[in-house]
Amino acid sequence: MFGNAKGITLEQLDLQKRLIIALALSFLVFVGSSFFMGGAQSQKTLQDSNQSAQNQKVENQAPAIAASNEAIKTPASADRTAMSAPAQENSRVLATVSSRVSSIKIDEFGRIAQVTLLEEKYRDDEGKPLKLFKADAVKPLELRFSDPTLNAEAFKVPYRASVHELRIKDAPETITLTQELTGLTVTKEIRFYTDGHYGLSVRTSKPVDYFITTGSRPIADTSKYMIAKGALIKDKDGLLTTIEDGDTKGDQSFNNVIFASAFDRYYASVLYDLKKGLNVTVSPGKNNDPLIFLKGSSDMQIEGYIGAKEYRTLKALSPQLTDVIEYGWFSFLSKPFFAVIVWIHGFVGNWGWAIILFTLLVKIILFPLSYKGMMSMQKLKDLAPKMKELKEKYGKDPQKMNAKMMEMYKKHGANPMGGCLPMLLQIPVFFALYRVLLNADELQGAPWIFWIQDLSKMDPYYVLPVLMGASMYFQQKITPSNITDPLQEKIFKFFPVIMTVFFVTFPSGLVLYWLTNNILSIGQQYYINRAYDKHKAAAIAAHEKK
Repeated sequence: MFGNAKGITLEQLDLQKRLIIALALSFLVFVGSSFFMGGAQSQKTLQDSNQSAQNQKVENQAPAIAASNEAIKTPASADRTAMSAPAQENSRVLATVSSRVSSIKIDEFGRIAQVTLLEEKYRDDEGKPLKLFKADAVKPLELRFSDPTLNAEAFKVPYRASVHELRIKDAPETITLTQELTGLTVTKEIRFYTDGHYGLSVRTSKPVDYFITTGSRPIADTSKYMIAKGALIKDKDGLLTTIEDGDTKGDQSFNNVIFASAFDRYYASVLYDLKKGLNVTVSPGKNNDPLIFLKGSSDMQIEGYIGAKEYRTLKALSPQLTDVIEYGWFSFLSKPFFAVIVWIHGFVGNWGWAIILFTLLVKIILFPLSYKGMMSMQKLKDLAPKMKELKEKYGKDPQKMNAKMMEMYKKHGANPMGGCLPMLLQIPVFFALYRVLLNADELQGAPWIFWIQDLSKMDPYYVLPVLMGASMYFQQKITPSNITDPLQEKIFKFFPVIMTVFFVTFPSGLVLYWLTNNILSIGQQYYINRAYDKHKAAAIAAHEKK
């Protein structure tokens, strides 16, 4: 993209302008949809819910799975009502497991009925400790049997618990749950650890076909951002499959699965087996939201985690589990970006300053390309009057006009496409960071300075968005532009205002990044403007000597 301007036509110059406009509009569509489409998605869910009264009962039905000990299959002949689970919204609490990070309620049917996060950063809209699940949702660790008679009995006969109160301090603690069914004894042994994960052993007194679920996804995030929520599956080949709420099209089977996660923006219910792998079916629940089922065995040993998608916690369990944090399209950039931010945070101890230093690092890395592009734009600005003269003189002969322009660009060492690359590079960087800063649990409750006490929430006083808009406007004023079309000029003129409106409700961590980027860009532009003035003065002096 850099070098001489040989082969670039007038049409390509117009294309450059259109490209810049397209990038700007695409940017607005991207960030705008992430906010406004959240409400649209809620409306779609409401409409889907009203389309059929039958859908209200599907969530408590099992997947279409063949009764066999082989890998999960989805034969069309399977009876979807055979493994139905009656709603147990008010089931009795059998045991309570408490630790410094959470309180877990286990109900009489051997399920995790509720998880309440106790750390100060996790609070609901009323300031109370955050609960992760709806009362009437499908609950984690629920067992369903292929035999309809046995399955119906399993939701009538309560479990017995070895203890009713369990306090996790420095060492893991175990609770044993036992259910006596006709001709079958089911034993669940759950070993809880201080970091929020648990080991699960399920034993049956004889071989029987059953399935265990992660439960419905957490519903703790109430933001309006259009962020993926649903089911995430990772297999042993490293392939990640995301099935979002409302998008479950029939049963989908996955073999040799490392983990299966039911997730929302910040929280997840995960079952995993990093060594042997799992056989998993994802089935449509209410409103076609995904429900995850794992095929069980007479002696099943797996592990689980329910809680916040906190990077260091997941990495401590296994680096492979960090993929539970979902970044969408830009994962290939978002993951390394976040790893660098975490590394910087290890030195500075503050997420706000870590974001600022990361932005500075990106600017330094991209500076050589930005320098060339901005110098090229300076040259084009100086050549604008001559370009206008050529258009007036040779406007009726486009071929000759292009030839004269190419000759002029070559003579002055200008590249009309050189200004595109810095913008093209900046857009994916922003999109990737946008996903990081929207999904990073670490920013919840993370203060920066003074009035910013939570980088995951909007600036309560609108200081950062206003400064961001003002910095964008000032940056435009000092940045050379060869745009002559009035419509294009108006779009760029109002771009800072539009961006300010969008960013008012965005997380302050994201706005901080963009503000920092603008300030650094202003400093960079001043430096390049001075460098170009010196270069131009030296060129004029050399010309006068001749």
